[in-house]
Amino acid sequence: MRCVPSAGAALVLCAATAGLLSAQGRPAPPEPPRFASWDEMNVLAHGLLQLGHGLREHVERTRGQLGALERRLGACGASCGLALETIEPSHAPASPSPSDEAAPGALRSLQMQLKAQNSRIEQLFQKITQQQQHLEKQRLKIQNLQNQVSRLTSTHLDHEMIKPARGKRLPKMAQHMAPAHNASRLHRLPRDCQELFEEGERQSGLFQIQPQGSPPFLVNCQMTSDGGWTVIQRRQDGSVDFDRSWEAYKAGFGDPQGEFWLGLEKVHRITGGHGGRLAVQLQDWEGNAESLQFPVQLGGEDTAYTLQLTAPVASKLGATAIAPSGLSLPFSTWDQDHDLRGDKNCAKTLSGGWWFGTCSHSNLNGHYFHSIPRQRQERKKGIFWKTWRGRYYPLQATTILIQPAAAS
Repeated sequence: MRCVPSAGAALVLCAATAGLLSAQGRPAPPEPPRFASWDEMNVLAHGLLQLGHGLREHVERTRGQLGALERRLGACGASCGLALETIEPSHAPASPSPSDEAAPGALRSLQMQLKAQNSRIEQLFQKITQQQQHLEKQRLKIQNLQNQVSRLTSTHLDHEMIKPARGKRLPKMAQHMAPAHNASRLHRLPRDCQELFEEGERQSGLFQIQPQGSPPFLVNCQMTSDGGWTVIQRRQDGSVDFDRSWEAYKAGFGDPQGEFWLGLEKVHRITGGHGGRLAVQLQDWEGNAESLQFPVQLGGEDTAYTLQLTAPVASKLGATAIAPSGLSLPFSTWDQDHDLRGDKNCAKTLSGGWWFGTCSHSNLNGHYFHSIPRQRQERKKGIFWKTWRGRYYPLQATTILIQPAAAS
């Protein structure tokens, strides 16, 4: 009989599976209590949900395998029993052999063990389903609490001095300001990082600002000997996807302390109608760095956030066919094509959103490569600045900062 060895192997597999499920279900030793951020709670809930889904799929596959084995054993048992019944008494041995007596009993024992194992798996399946439902309820509660906190933060922002970003430490402005400055900031936030610098702030970090006509928002200020600069973009490790829609680039995304894009509307509010200076910091994979500064004007959404460059600056950056008044570069994304090429969408052909022009001068929001690709067609989709390292050299890190011009 061939069904008995197969069933034994199945039982070994089932026992190992049950042990694995029991080990996964065993609670970990308790850790000392600590405060967790919203991001940590979300990651934990998501991980538990994924574990539940994985266990559920594993249980379903195991149940299917056990069902198939049980059907095979049942068929084998029936055929074996029929064969035993058809043997005539005259041909039967005087005393039944041990193997003849053991065969039907072994089949029945295996079937009973399979049924017991199947019942245990069904219980585990029910527990996993209950745990998934519980985790989903917890996730919804967390999301609801996050929404409530966001609404409370927005409502009470005018009555508080500074809010920390995403559960992190208070911005340095809150830690170092004198009491007199605290009192003056209770009802008015600085318009930009340059105003902070003019009032004596010299430490870089996260600050709440409120440009004229704008709600407050968090920015990363970099204080230098030239004044206060607002960081509006940073690329350094590929941790944030920059291939996003128009609305994402308008509102902003990422982490102000890591990779991020501040948001076109926020940048427009910071510069107002006075323009400013744009600083671009570039770094290649050999450790070389380059820094550029040039004057710019940034329009609002009605102009597709057009970046206006003077003719000398545009020429220095590699542009051709420049009007005497300068070069106007609307912002483009894959879902809103405003570039200067009529035959293609630069954001789709390359990657990310940018002031593309003719697709060939620069793109600091392109795809992040952790090493330089071999294929030329692939390299052109990366982060590049043509007049420094060339069109097909994907850069390792970039930072863009802006400093508004003084109001006349």
